[in-house]
Amino acid sequence: MTRQKFIIIAVIVLIVALFFASGLGKYLTLESLKANRNILVSFAEQNRLAAVSLFIGIYVAQTALSLPGATILSLAAGAIFGAFMGTVYAVTGATIGATLAFLVTRYLFHDAVQKRFGHRLTAINRELETAGLNYLLFLRLVPLFPFFLINLAAGLTRLPLRTFFIGTLIGIIPGGFVYVNAGASLATITNPADAASPRVLGSFALLGLFSLIPVIYKKLVRRS
Repeated sequence: MTRQKFIIIAVIVLIVALFFASGLGKYLTLESLKANRNILVSFAEQNRLAAVSLFIGIYVAQTALSLPGATILSLAAGAIFGAFMGTVYAVTGATIGATLAFLVTRYLFHDAVQKRFGHRLTAINRELETAGLNYLLFLRLVPLFPFFLINLAAGLTRLPLRTFFIGTLIGIIPGGFVYVNAGASLATITNPADAASPRVLGSFALLGLFSLIPVIYKKLVRRS
């Protein structure tokens, strides 16, 4: 391991350790968001650029390091910035964070991730290498696997960075909008899971299946 890699890994481990040791996770709750919404909105109105930069930065760090709190951050985006711009900021942060996780896995933690999650990633790896963008869109639209696990799995494959970035950006927009839009009506939310009803999840599944049509067609042609 080179000195540069060692330093990067040490910084990542330190940040994660500080997050859990400091108890910051207790603020990433629905109750805390509701209690502090007025303060957060007031700060955002008076310091727009700082608020947006800080929010995206936090979302990037949370996603890149696979820390808890993604759902609350998406709700917060809607509560603070509104449905439309909140979606833009949340999707931007999540996409950049996922891309960083992808790169870190590929170039720093490849062997460790393969050893820890390899048995769970075999099928994902195979489809990502053969179907690429279509399968990635399917995984992003249909919540069959945790978001962070897809980032790790993709980093272990030969999937091009550009394909991963585009697939992630497009694939998380529908789900991101659902949660951000729910956050814009924060008073009506009693549980983060309330934002995604079975009907909404069914719609995502249908969109995911549409993204696989080209893949299914190619497989049928090969067999015929």
